[in-house]
Amino acid sequence: MNLLIKLLLNAVAVFVLAHVLSGVSVDGYVSAIIVALVLSILNLLVKPLLVILTLPVTILTLGLFLLVINGLIILLADKFIDGFSVANIWWAILFSILLSILQSLLQSFLKKDKK
Repeated sequence: MNLLIKLLLNAVAVFVLAHVLSGVSVDGYVSAIIVALVLSILNLLVKPLLVILTLPVTILTLGLFLLVINGLIILLADKFIDGFSVANIWWAILFSILLSILQSLLQSFLKKDKK
């Protein structure tokens, strides 16, 4: 049940950010849920491989290259999902930064409600 709530919160974050950022668009609520699901799967399967392959560059840039990896994951999700589009890598990086901030805020509110 907790996983489903996190997925729905991520979908809300995707939907809100798609309306705030002009370079990112999502067709509707169902597309936002699909984006949240696909991003979760890509972060589980593809991201660890990319992090390992780019470890020297990540160390050299003191971890800032992880932002580029997150942007690439979002662009990959853009290719898989018809109702979701990102203009370029810069919008994808900005989207990933804001998405992680918004996810943290939403999950912290969820934890406060449980106490």
